[in-house]
Amino acid sequence: MPKNTSDSIEEYIKQILAESGFAEIKRSVLADSFSVVPSQINYVIKTRFTPSRGYEVESKRGGGGYIRIAKVRFSDKHQMLNNLEASIGSRISEQFFGDIIQNLFDEGVLTQREGNIILVASSDQVLGLEAPQIRARMLRKLLQRLDRKG
Repeated sequence: MPKNTSDSIEEYIKQILAESGFAEIKRSVLADSFSVVPSQINYVIKTRFTPSRGYEVESKRGGGGYIRIAKVRFSDKHQMLNNLEASIGSRISEQFFGDIIQNLFDEGVLTQREGNIILVASSDQVLGLEAPQIRARMLRKLLQRLDRKG
């Protein structure tokens, strides 16, 4: 059950995605239907429909403007893992790391238990000052191992 308005907006968009494979929405119409300002719609899209979570977002501004959201589909697990690995720089935030772990769970590559263990082990509190660099190396090695696992 959604906890707040942002959760409700996210759930609504995900329902549209599930039905048609993509969601094409007008920011102002969606804001009106949820009785929020358009910036709240922007917030939900920017924080919950990111590339690291497996989404592609296209935005067209202006009078006929819209936002188009699609779940990125890969031909196979190998392609998905390689694509995720290519997105890793030399440093990554705890949020970005968490998004990728969530994406791996959503795609059935990790179990919830495995994801939770990985998230705990990769936190800033555990890794310390070098956390962003260690997390990047950790995630790269994890994706390589998952790719070999089959």
